[in-house]
Amino acid sequence: MEHLYARRILLASLVIMGMGFTVLFPVLAPLGRELGLSELQITGIISISSLTVFLASPRWGRLSDRLGRKRVILVGLFGFSLGTVLFNSVLKLGLSGWIAGLPLFAALIVTRVMHAGIMSAAMPASTAYMADITDTASRTRGMGAAGAANNIGSILGPALAGLAVISLLTPLWSVAALAFLNGLFIWRFLPESPHNPTSVRRTARLSYFDPRILPFVIVGVSMFTGFALVQQTMGFRFQDVLQLTATETARIFGIAMMCSAAASLFAQGFVVQRLDVKPFTLLRLAIPLLIIAFSMMSLVETRMLLTIAMSFLGFGMGLAGPGFMAGASLSVSAEEQGAVAGVAGSCGPLGFTIGPLVGGLMYQYNPAMPYAFAAMMYMLLFISMHWLGRRVTEH
Repeated sequence: MEHLYARRILLASLVIMGMGFTVLFPVLAPLGRELGLSELQITGIISISSLTVFLASPRWGRLSDRLGRKRVILVGLFGFSLGTVLFNSVLKLGLSGWIAGLPLFAALIVTRVMHAGIMSAAMPASTAYMADITDTASRTRGMGAAGAANNIGSILGPALAGLAVISLLTPLWSVAALAFLNGLFIWRFLPESPHNPTSVRRTARLSYFDPRILPFVIVGVSMFTGFALVQQTMGFRFQDVLQLTATETARIFGIAMMCSAAASLFAQGFVVQRLDVKPFTLLRLAIPLLIIAFSMMSLVETRMLLTIAMSFLGFGMGLAGPGFMAGASLSVSAEEQGAVAGVAGSCGPLGFTIGPLVGGLMYQYNPAMPYAFAAMMYMLLFISMHWLGRRVTEH
């Protein structure tokens, strides 16, 4: 009964985390153009901050083994709130004309890196907490429920971007306040994890090349690279194809992201909860759907079809996410859950380091190229799934 209560509190918090992580995406592309930044500079901000999360997540995961899950989650949430305030302050100075050009770009990079380094504590600790309160039989469903909660936030985050009609920064100031309130909520109501940090004097490092998790690392990095490549350039595509203003782009692309997150929520909240399949099987089911989504994005140029492609993308990632996280979790022992959560959680940021840079360069050359490239990359991944699947083991 206590685990059920803890699970509900954790899922409620993950909704707010999902809002915080996604509210920036619909507004960053038009906001960056208003500041006079190039597409490559805009996507570069995401790439460098994602690299920071990639480097920091495994360390935060191991720290949650030693310091306790709740304490590390709180560091991430309050750090997210403070970092958002710093980042928004620099954006405000840029929009006001107090700082511009290279100094503005450098200031955005520095504040975003500081922001990312601390906020990266929340997700690996939350994932490890979910692993602590689920057994092996319910692990995939537990990760699916966590993903579904995060996707509810991913729906509400772009919806919050609708506040851009007031100003482009209003959604970001709002999410800073929500993150702070979320920290207070976790501090007051979330019980301590059943994991006992005093029993773990020193957590062993878990290598990305550990044969138990290597197949999931390969799939995860490839999967998130393609996803990030698309997500960080689609704002430009919507604006350019549909000839939108900055405010219209934030609103219309925000709606498309809401549809994508809703499709992902349906996959994680309903399909995954009712399918009794192994984690790697979920990945095999998801990749063909993602190939269809990327192919559509490279070919279509209407708002409806681009939104449908985003929905396919969300549904495919909704199937893949729980399979990836649960598979990695089930491959190691109970004492390594914090470490594996950090490693698995860093695969997404590594993808978001590579994807936006590649996507930004390709988009400047040809707006359809990033999506055709992602489709081809996923085709190669699908071909290699049989070879990778034979190397999957469960602890």
